[in-house]
Amino acid sequence: MDTTAFENWESEVRGYCRNFPTVFASASNARQVDEAGKSYIDFFAGAGVLNFGHNNPNMKRAMIDFLEADGVAHSLDTYTTTKRDFLTRFHDVILAPRGMDHRMQFTGPTGTNAVEAALKLARLVTGRREVVAFSHGFHGMTLGALAATANEAFRQWAGVPLRDVVRLPFETAPGGKAALADYAAALADPSSGHTAPAAFLVEAVQAEGGVNVASSDWLHAVQDLARETGALFIIDDIQAGCGRTGSYFSFDGYGLDPDVITLAKGLGGYGTPIAMNLNRPAVDAHWSPGAHTGTFRGQGLSMVAGTVALDYFADDELMTAVAVKGETMREKLAAIAAAHPDRDWEVRGKGMMQALDTGDGAFAKAVQKACFDAGLLIGPCGSGGRVLKLIPPLTIPDEDLAAGLDILKGAVAEVAR
Repeated sequence: MDTTAFENWESEVRGYCRNFPTVFASASNARQVDEAGKSYIDFFAGAGVLNFGHNNPNMKRAMIDFLEADGVAHSLDTYTTTKRDFLTRFHDVILAPRGMDHRMQFTGPTGTNAVEAALKLARLVTGRREVVAFSHGFHGMTLGALAATANEAFRQWAGVPLRDVVRLPFETAPGGKAALADYAAALADPSSGHTAPAAFLVEAVQAEGGVNVASSDWLHAVQDLARETGALFIIDDIQAGCGRTGSYFSFDGYGLDPDVITLAKGLGGYGTPIAMNLNRPAVDAHWSPGAHTGTFRGQGLSMVAGTVALDYFADDELMTAVAVKGETMREKLAAIAAAHPDRDWEVRGKGMMQALDTGDGAFAKAVQKACFDAGLLIGPCGSGGRVLKLIPPLTIPDEDLAAGLDILKGAVAEVAR
């Protein structure tokens, strides 16, 4: 394994490679193969980008055809046939069946760009500065999104004060249910010193924060408070969306009506970058042409692959499989936890985002290493990295899912003994 080029010339900021110390050479669906020929089952999936697997053949074929036809790969926000195809397919498959009339705003190519645009729009619409964000939330690494991100390990690198965010506990955090009512009471009291915020920014399922799942009732309470105070209700669905939790949106079936939904990661299907906000028309109307720009908004390859990805949601086949595989994952994690009753571990998740909270970051890191050595890629998350998060491709074959879960079981037993 030759890592000289990376060690000599790449920035010290590189991170994932330190947990996966090999040089990958190829990948297909839920497996990556390194240059020595060792195959790894991928329960990490590009931090949630590769919902449809590595080198999805249908998307690859469409992208090759696009390139060979000299399709417009870069277009800023000019009109292209490729963008029209994506807009039309997304409307027909995702929005129209849900009765949604949200406008699609393409931002810079990553999730943090989508969050930045959403926060800017909220402040533009309301004329206010403060945004309510929640404990354990992760929204990105650029300054506005980082201010809303709760993790101190990320926040410490900002170099400037991270302001204009009111932090409330998430529903599953200590005080989470009472805090929202207390904050509402404070906003209603003209002598509390609190002023109404521009937006409430929340994940229905906190992914990086430890796979914390909010209830429909609590999310409705957040939405209701936003409406009462004239603030925007923004759902960050960047990692939990695009089918990951068993439906296209992580909050499907809850009866919510967000003002803005941020999407990225799995949106482009293949792993090429794209991010998009869904804005209610009355909110979107506050934008002026060019008020928010970005050089890489018109990602032709991503839109081609993303259009093909939407085929997975034209019927229930994939989401039915996700429900079955998600339950398999949950049951296996529950069995692992039950085998170590003295550890007081917790299993939680939704769909094919499942997790084992070990309560111990050092333990979880040791399990990650043992998994890697045995041929499984997995990434800890949550406070202190104590939560083992499983986010394999939604298209993972049953035999790879079973084999990966067995590796995890063995790794946990090895580290726990």
